[in-house]
Amino acid sequence: QVQLVESGGGLVQAGGSLRLSCAASGVTFSSYFMGWFRQAPGEERQFVATINRSAGSTYYADSVKGRFTISRDNAKNTVYLQMNNLKPEDTAVYYCAARMNPWSSSFYYTEVPQYNYWGQGTQVTVSS
Repeated sequence: QVQLVESGGGLVQAGGSLRLSCAASGVTFSSYFMGWFRQAPGEERQFVATINRSAGSTYYADSVKGRFTISRDNAKNTVYLQMNNLKPEDTAVYYCAARMNPWSSSFYYTEVPQYNYWGQGTQVTVSS
């Protein structure tokens, strides 16, 4: 029923930028908290960024603060991750995730089990 499709990944050189997009369907998008996670080969999936329903509150992992920006456009059912000053250690598969919540809140979610739905991921590779 719920589908999340990521796009925008690719190969960039260190210091470059990418913008990831996640298009949601089969949901009332404004009822969902959204998040981005990433997973490098041989490692656990880790939190990157999250945004609440109204886009009034965001939270980032320490490793990406000041470089990444999460945003959402509820009219387009899309969440974005703008990634600037990319580093080789940012190389990973990036996943979009959604958590349904019937009310608006400034609370943030940073754990994999806190999200209900996941996209298939998009590869980001940063060359040194």
